[in-house]
Amino acid sequence: MAKRLLLLGLMLVMAIALVSCRLSTVSGQGIRSQLVLTTLQDPKTFNPALNQEFPNVFMFTTRGLTAESGETGEVVPELAESWEFLGDRRLVFTLRSGLKWSDGTPLTAEDVVFTYRDVIFNEKIPIDDRDGFRVGEAGVLPEVRQLSDRQVEFVLPEPFAPIVRATAAGATGIGILPKHALQDAVKTLDSSGNPLFNSTWGTDTDPTKLVVNGPYQVEQYRPGERIVFRRNPHYWRRDSYGQPLPYVDRIVWQLSESTDTQLLQFRSGDLDVVGDVRPLRPEYFSLLKREEKRGKFQILIGGPWSGTTFISFNLNQAKNDKGQPFVDPIKSRWFNTLEFRQAIAHAIDRPRMITNLYRGISQPQDSPISVQSPYYLSPEQGLKTYDYDLDKARQLLLSAGFQYNAAGELLDAEGNRVRFTLNTNAGNELREAIGAQIKTDLSKIGVQVDFSPIAFQTLIGRLVNSRDWDCALIGFTGGVEPHSGANLWTSGGGFHLFNLGPQPGQPPITDWVVSDWERQIDQLFKAGARELDEAKRRDIYGDYQRIAQEQLPVIHLVHEIALVAVRDRVQGLKYSGLPTWGLWNIQEIRVENEG
Repeated sequence: MAKRLLLLGLMLVMAIALVSCRLSTVSGQGIRSQLVLTTLQDPKTFNPALNQEFPNVFMFTTRGLTAESGETGEVVPELAESWEFLGDRRLVFTLRSGLKWSDGTPLTAEDVVFTYRDVIFNEKIPIDDRDGFRVGEAGVLPEVRQLSDRQVEFVLPEPFAPIVRATAAGATGIGILPKHALQDAVKTLDSSGNPLFNSTWGTDTDPTKLVVNGPYQVEQYRPGERIVFRRNPHYWRRDSYGQPLPYVDRIVWQLSESTDTQLLQFRSGDLDVVGDVRPLRPEYFSLLKREEKRGKFQILIGGPWSGTTFISFNLNQAKNDKGQPFVDPIKSRWFNTLEFRQAIAHAIDRPRMITNLYRGISQPQDSPISVQSPYYLSPEQGLKTYDYDLDKARQLLLSAGFQYNAAGELLDAEGNRVRFTLNTNAGNELREAIGAQIKTDLSKIGVQVDFSPIAFQTLIGRLVNSRDWDCALIGFTGGVEPHSGANLWTSGGGFHLFNLGPQPGQPPITDWVVSDWERQIDQLFKAGARELDEAKRRDIYGDYQRIAQEQLPVIHLVHEIALVAVRDRVQGLKYSGLPTWGLWNIQEIRVENEG
């Protein structure tokens, strides 16, 4: 035991020394203030339009016409100082005066038209955000035209309620792009006829070549180690005294191998914040709470977090360009059986998950819409739920033709052992613990789960590119507007992961089948977007939530409580569980010098 404790101590000292060494290499001349944060994975791209992940560098570097207040959820001005509806089909945005890109080039309405007309609405570019702008039965995209250097107009084919909120960059949204830096890449095609833009601004790009409009710009990227941001001197915001924002000169985003490592780094004083990307793990709460005064930090509680956590089965029955099915046909029959999915939902012990893994600091999750949204439908309002009930799970399986052998193992009607692989992103210890519990839970109804955490980028690649996966444990960013989930929930969405259809720039697929209930959700999203009466919109999105919970393409797990630990020297954070990113007002945050 003494040897083990000595070894653990030496590992701790080495880890702290390594982190301290890394931090010392990014200190520089003229840096008055520095904020040190952490994330689990390297970025996949430096191109905002191609982003499909959270967290991402664009939280620091990219802004849109509007933004969502992290305190109220309301849409507020960002690059646009105002907007005005002319009737119900014309929307005019007026940009702020004197906007500039990070290279000093003026940011004008020409950049806005380029962003929407040439990039977001370009069907040859694989962009998730495009799904949130499709209008009406035909999915027509708005016409965007420049009225002056500071004014741009969106012309809609019919009323479209989410249009203003859709222009907010948010946690994963695109924001406005620089025409002068990217237009050639959009116009030039590769040998396959796709724009070179689709491979522009990869993570191997020289950071000095990146042109941004947000409070920070990338200064340095060392894969597996860190990303360093420096303040953008041309960012438009100023405080009430006229001082230019952001306040903090430099941000160091340390790449950590796990959340346990992040905790170690924070407790040793090498991080300023932990829990901003995903809420602080509940088991860390009691440990850190005892250390607040001594460690000179505080834990902030923001209420329910707006993000969702779920497992999803691969319901895709299509074949790849070689004629091979994405999913083993035997497994596909199981996954596409409703009673199978409902049985799995009943077999997951969420009360035990809440007690053991979340230390009681969470609630069951049943809806795909964030609890803060006015469109959220609660179980008390009629949303279907799946209580932990092993007997009910077994009954559902037997009613669907499954059977048990003498050893209690679940077989299908043809005698095949029911066994599948569950993937999640490695390094996220909470998700790894959830996956381990699900493996144990499902063994109680005779299902064998091969739980395999993999690298986050590998997981995303399987979900949205190769489509070769069985079941995934993953999360989705939230918010108050249901239409922001169109890319996940509509059948043509770019992140419709449980049944992903053909995508721009990817090899063709065949025999893709869209179910009747998916088409119903498609129609509800179109109706919800068209409807301007808030009461009627609530009814429409209530129907969508009912279908989602009845059909269970995803099985929601637990509502996390937003928790973040912040050093006392970090001032100005307006923390709540509403925004997906805890540091949503990064430009207003200060780091005070400790005397």
